[in-house]
Amino acid sequence: MANSPFKLKSDFSPTGDQPEAIKGLLEGLEKGYKKQTLLGATGTGKTFTIANVIEKWGKPTLVIAHNKTLAAQLAQEFKEFFPDHAVHYFVSYYDYYQPEAYMPVTDTFIEKDAQINKEIDRLRHATTQALLTRKDTIIVASVSCIYGLGSPEEYAKVNMKLSVGDSVVRQDLMRKLIDVHFERTNADLSPAQFRSIGSRIEVMPVSETFFYQINIEDNKIASIIKIDPVTSEILSQEDSVFIFPAKHFITKDEDLERAIKDIKKELAVQLTHFEKEGKLLEAERIKRRTTYDMAMVQEIGYCSGIENYSRHFSGKKAGEPPETLLSYFPHTKKGVPDFLTVIDESHVTLPQLGGMYAGDASRKNTLVEFGFRLPSAKDNRPLKYPEFEERTGQVIYTSATPSKVELETSDQIVQQIIRPTGLIDPVIDVRPIQQSAKYGGQIKDFIEEAEKTIKGGGRVLATTLTKKMAEDLSAYLKEKSIKAEYLHSDIKTIERIKILTSFRKGEFDCLVGVNLLREGLDLPEVELIGILDADKEGFLRSETSLIQTIGRAARNVLGRVILYANNITGSMERAIGETNRRRDIQLAYNKKHGITPKTIIKKINDITEQMESEHAKAVNAELSLDIEIFKRANKSLEKKEEKKLSRLSDEEREKVVYEKIIKLKEKDMNKAVKELDFESAAILRDEIGVLRERMEK
Repeated sequence: MANSPFKLKSDFSPTGDQPEAIKGLLEGLEKGYKKQTLLGATGTGKTFTIANVIEKWGKPTLVIAHNKTLAAQLAQEFKEFFPDHAVHYFVSYYDYYQPEAYMPVTDTFIEKDAQINKEIDRLRHATTQALLTRKDTIIVASVSCIYGLGSPEEYAKVNMKLSVGDSVVRQDLMRKLIDVHFERTNADLSPAQFRSIGSRIEVMPVSETFFYQINIEDNKIASIIKIDPVTSEILSQEDSVFIFPAKHFITKDEDLERAIKDIKKELAVQLTHFEKEGKLLEAERIKRRTTYDMAMVQEIGYCSGIENYSRHFSGKKAGEPPETLLSYFPHTKKGVPDFLTVIDESHVTLPQLGGMYAGDASRKNTLVEFGFRLPSAKDNRPLKYPEFEERTGQVIYTSATPSKVELETSDQIVQQIIRPTGLIDPVIDVRPIQQSAKYGGQIKDFIEEAEKTIKGGGRVLATTLTKKMAEDLSAYLKEKSIKAEYLHSDIKTIERIKILTSFRKGEFDCLVGVNLLREGLDLPEVELIGILDADKEGFLRSETSLIQTIGRAARNVLGRVILYANNITGSMERAIGETNRRRDIQLAYNKKHGITPKTIIKKINDITEQMESEHAKAVNAELSLDIEIFKRANKSLEKKEEKKLSRLSDEEREKVVYEKIIKLKEKDMNKAVKELDFESAAILRDEIGVLRERMEK
């Protein structure tokens, strides 16, 4: 597109077969192809190719990854390519909440985990606001972006535009901020908070880490100043600013009244149903839950789990699909999606997108059956796959191993096999699993090979079939003096990113995992991959899985793979054959162009610091203040214990203070939990954690 709002920044130009791939995909978009597949071998620069397509096509783009770790990595890469544009990372509530669930067999109800990572919540709002205000947006999201989200129309309607010179009454502005779920505070500002100081109001938007100082004189906005909350530095003077609501679920007063009436009607119907079936416990349960929620909504306009009533608030009919992140992307006047969708590692991502509805429905049905939720909660759901397809624009699938779905439904398959770096697919060695007279078996052999690799400065991956095996192997390697860690789906988002970053930095040498290791993880430091039990035919040892895993070693010039197997399966044979085919193509290209392969050198960075920094700053700032206040307030206590304290070092005295503060904070945290103030409880929990860490140092 001639007027593309995107400008890609890179030290490199497309090389190898990237130019042809870019040209082919753009021609497909111009022809109106609904679906295309970029069949790109690992390490061929698929992300760079897609970045070039985005730049030239010029439309807002949604990139969907199948897990949060990969999404974070892709977001970082696109930020580097488009530093001047709105590139955002979107993770749904369902990626960091423990969703509520009930297990009838054990009579166990699992509450929704309300301890939200505030930085992730900020990133979510930054995403939706960028989509509503800018054309140069690239959103990298996990698959759970197809879960319900508040209406973009309502969200956009209640945003406030404040401009210098506007007539405004201070009390009215404060009331408007509270109406869109901002909190008033007298302390330091956090996102979605404001404070009033004399004739000025200071407000921190939910999507930002700075605040606006709005100065009011004679009932008019005299100035709007953007300020850094940490340094108090004036960042800029603004003529006007937009303040978006602090929650995605926003409802007008008239809709609120209607919704509450509808919810009460549904409750009455459900109570009658339970009473007819003799389910008195379930009837009492749903009555209590719904009555409490409605009281909260009437009082403050919001309640925990309000999304479960979203159908009533939005006015949608039973069974209608919810609004999702896709609803925030631009559409034509006829309602046709007018944005590009890129589905990364499509052979894994598509099945996940297709299976999310059924998994959610099963959990919701149980909650409804046992009186934990009204039937309308089932409409707070992910999109069904056909609904998802209707709501996406033109789609590009990217994968080194596309499945039949992509290959059969795509209007065009574009291949990208050649690596600009000249790197060749790794050499594959097949070795037995079982021990023999002259051979120690797969574990002993892997350890010997890992030690050689580590001694030479390389890093090592090992893949197992189960989480338990990954944990046990990691522990065994540590016993053998190999620095090892394991990685699997039970490990939380932020922690996974930290582990991968530590691995790349060389803080440990061997990473053990299950299938998480095979998909899209960019680890150029890896020289050796050991695939244990490679002949155990199944999902984890299929042709696709093996090719993907082998590809993790294709970013290093010394990359090699050992398949431990007693038999050569069909999947192994095909994976080895495809790897050798790609090796031959690359070798021929290198020979023709005189290329000497070089290991990819990639900056070691991630979004963890971005995601955690503000929260950490807030926790540490509050702790510093608390410690100072505690010391001043306890001078008398120190006099009483003077003899005891005099025997202690300064370090030990500090620990005594920490212990006393921990006890007070634990008391406050328990009180907050009883009062259902989970967010305060989460902050107190983190403060206690920091204090304990300081005591251990």
